[in-house]
Amino acid sequence: MPENPRPPLRSMLRGVSVPALLAVSAGGAIGAVARYGLNVAFPFHPGEFDVATFIANTVGGLLIGILMVTITEVAPGLNRIRPFVGVGILGGFTTFSAYIVDIGQAANAGATALAVVFAFATMAAALFAAAFGMYATRRLLVRGRS
Repeated sequence: MPENPRPPLRSMLRGVSVPALLAVSAGGAIGAVARYGLNVAFPFHPGEFDVATFIANTVGGLLIGILMVTITEVAPGLNRIRPFVGVGILGGFTTFSAYIVDIGQAANAGATALAVVFAFATMAAALFAAAFGMYATRRLLVRGRS
């Protein structure tokens, strides 16, 4: 019988912080519920622009930009909130998988132009929002302390 190439779960979890794992799990649940709320508020069908995914990724990008500057430059002592807020809440709220599926569904529904626009608009908006969040946070909080 061939040997199992995957290590046992116990060895994979060695060195994992249980409090961090719980923080990511709790934050992920919160982010996923918020994301579900957006889907309910802004339902969409293949071949339409998915407003919920666009909002989630754009707002998530903004909040990630704010968070990263806050925990690295403004209040480095708050870096322990990163697993809960950054990985958990914002990781559960933003969605790359739905973004990719939406592009594919639009293309399969014959809305190729919409698929391309959605792909570039969502990515551009999320990146711009993250950069703006970082810039604004630095401007308001880092330079304000000088």
